[in-house]
Amino acid sequence: MDLAIEGNTALVTASSSGLGKASAKALAREGANVVLNGRTQESLDVAVEEVRAVATNEVIGVQADLTDADDIERVVQTTVSEFGGLDHLVTSAGGPPSGPFLETTDEEWYQAFDLLVMSVVRLVREAADHLAAGDGGTIVTITSRSVKEAIPSLVLSNSVRMSVIGLEKTLSTELAPDVRVNAVLPGPHETRRIRDLIEQGVDRGEYDSYEAGLKARGESNPLTRIGKPMELGDTVAFLSSPLSGYINGTALPIDGGLGDSNL
Repeated sequence: MDLAIEGNTALVTASSSGLGKASAKALAREGANVVLNGRTQESLDVAVEEVRAVATNEVIGVQADLTDADDIERVVQTTVSEFGGLDHLVTSAGGPPSGPFLETTDEEWYQAFDLLVMSVVRLVREAADHLAAGDGGTIVTITSRSVKEAIPSLVLSNSVRMSVIGLEKTLSTELAPDVRVNAVLPGPHETRRIRDLIEQGVDRGEYDSYEAGLKARGESNPLTRIGKPMELGDTVAFLSSPLSGYINGTALPIDGGLGDSNL
């Protein structure tokens, strides 16, 4: 299916690994110029080469810390300078640390808010005019299924990510009709974090093999498996395309039906 975004420009943050990288791959495969972002230059360089391998247009990387306002401004401005504009913004960020409420410090609360919420605030503030100047700008925020159902021991994610959804819904009206804004809420996907957890389980003797651990982690899902990163990436590319032109202000779970929430 042609998503009709060839020649567009997309910025995907936190895209040196995981679901951000999968989103960058999907957009690049559809012919968009893609700007990747990561905190460390080494991992970013590796990701850029991986995305270039499937791209049909230009791919570059810009190292930046998403908790640094100056870095965020530089990422957006570099994108616009390099490609003459910005059509699609995909916001992603690493998850905050796990832990119960009574063991979570004030500093960890502020750090989580800065990483998950203020990064999106600052990115949209810098990108909004550029997105509106094009022909059908889009923003897709990658959050978590924890905004639908609280996950044990993830008090920071359960609480702080809700702010991103409130922001996404507000922006979907304030920036319309020039820019559409949506969110995706991923459940478990086979990212590096999941792979590491399974391998640790193998080392502890909980699983006989990586394949057995992967199967065990998917048993509670109606589809009897966890997601593949590109399944989320392809959804992000679709939401960035004119084929999803009447989807706006939506928070879409991508979890194989794992969640029990009606809404």
